[in-house]
Amino acid sequence: MDRLHLGVNIDHVVTLRQARYRGMLESPNAEPSVLEAALASEEAGADSITVHLRADRRHIQDADVFLLRDKIRTKLNLEMGNTREILEIACRVKPDFVCLVPENREEVTTEGGLDVAGQIEALAATVKTLQAAGARVSMFIDPDTEQVLASAAIKADMIELHTGTFANASHSTRPLETARLREAAVLGNELGLQVNAGHGLTVKNLPDLFAVPHLAELNIGHSIVSRAIFVGLGNAVKEFREVMATYRA
Repeated sequence: MDRLHLGVNIDHVVTLRQARYRGMLESPNAEPSVLEAALASEEAGADSITVHLRADRRHIQDADVFLLRDKIRTKLNLEMGNTREILEIACRVKPDFVCLVPENREEVTTEGGLDVAGQIEALAATVKTLQAAGARVSMFIDPDTEQVLASAAIKADMIELHTGTFANASHSTRPLETARLREAAVLGNELGLQVNAGHGLTVKNLPDLFAVPHLAELNIGHSIVSRAIFVGLGNAVKEFREVMATYRA
C-alpha cells in the first residue's frame, strides 16, 4: 500500500442508538444513523468501514450490515465470531474483508486476541468458506509468534494485531509491548500476511506505534466516536488521518 489506511469502526455510534431504540429500528426517531456515520467517515477520509455483528446483537444489527453493504462507497470490514449463524450471514452480505475475533458475553468490547493456534481446524474451514464468498480474511490476534504462524497456516490473508495491551501500557512497559508488535509484524510480513492493527489506539499513542513496520491498516472506533462528541465525526476522522500520514513503514 502507498500509505497507512484507516478503517473506522462505527459500532459505538450504534451503541448509542440501541440504548434507547433497541428493537425499535423502524421508529422515525431511531438515531444516530449507522449509514450517516459511515458516509461521514468516508467523506472525511476513511478507507473502510468496520462493524462487528456480535452473536448477542448488542449494537450492530443484521439490517445495519446489509444497509452498509449496499450504500457505502469504500470497503466493508465485518468483524465476527466463528459461529455458524454469523458465517451464513457473512456469506450473504459478501463484505470486502472479514476479521475473525473472539467473543465473550461478559466483555464490554472485544478484549484480547483470538486463539488461532488452538482452533486450527475450525478456523481453517471458516477462512476457506469466507474466501470462496469473495472476502479477504484477517485474524485478530495478540502479537505472539505462535498466533502469527497459525494464521499463516490456515491461509488467512491478513492479521490484525491486538494493540490493547500496548495502548494501556505504562511509560516503562510500552517499549516491551512495542517490541512484541514489531516482532509479530516482521514475521507476518515475511509469511506474506497483510499486517493491520487495532484496539485502544488514539492520536496520542499512534506515534509510539509507528515504530512497528509493515502496517497496512489501522482499525479505530472508540477513540474516534469519543472525540466526535466534541469536534464532530468528520473532524475526528481527519485528526487520525493527519497523524497517520506521518507513518513511514
